[in-house]
Amino acid sequence: MANWSDPRTGGVGMGGAVAQGREAAFDAGLRSYMLSVYNYMASGVLLTGIVALLFAQSGLAAQILAGPGILKYVIMFAPLAFILVLSFGVNKLSTTATQAIYWAYAAVMGLSLASIFLVYTGTSIAQTFFATAAAFAGLSLYGYTTKKDLSGFGTFLIMGLVGLIVASVINIFLQSSTFDLVISFIGVLLFAGLTAYDTQKIKSMYQYVAGTEMAGKSVVMGALSLYLDFINMFLFLLRFMGSRE
Repeated sequence: MANWSDPRTGGVGMGGAVAQGREAAFDAGLRSYMLSVYNYMASGVLLTGIVALLFAQSGLAAQILAGPGILKYVIMFAPLAFILVLSFGVNKLSTTATQAIYWAYAAVMGLSLASIFLVYTGTSIAQTFFATAAAFAGLSLYGYTTKKDLSGFGTFLIMGLVGLIVASVINIFLQSSTFDLVISFIGVLLFAGLTAYDTQKIKSMYQYVAGTEMAGKSVVMGALSLYLDFINMFLFLLRFMGSRE
């Protein structure tokens, strides 16, 4: 009997090999993309921490943030201005400009967050930071690996975030310690959920930006989302775990 193989089998095999090659290339690109997001996010947190610590140790934080004058309000609200610029202007900004604004934002956030060193002990800040880092890593890993579609939680999380902001504003006038603890507890849960949700959202975004000029800017915006999740979860946890000076 002649030794031959069905060319159709070879065709299917070749097609399968091409498909596998494309899938492998996509997976490698996705890993590189997510690694860039995490690197930007972690570097932003590191920059914020360094600036906050140096600003507090210099004595300027106590003079400016705890004293009179308009400069403390500029420092407090400047980060919001950077977020608005990035959120609404990202399509018009170059990748380099987007990156520069992100680094500027992280630095200014450091000035704003220096106040925690005036209120809490360094040991409790460090303990809370590492607890937040561990929780963030687990939640983000879940968001990255889960097969469950988390997009359905988006509306609920956004509504919860709006409610949290409103409740925080109300408590500025009420000055209720019990209400503050409730807000903090809800805040931790909310940003825990947002960490998993945003991670999955960033991961799914890759298929739309891969190989385009938007990829670089998407990395920065993804890092910004995770940065905000981390910082807010840290601040809410600090209200529970922080020991006051």
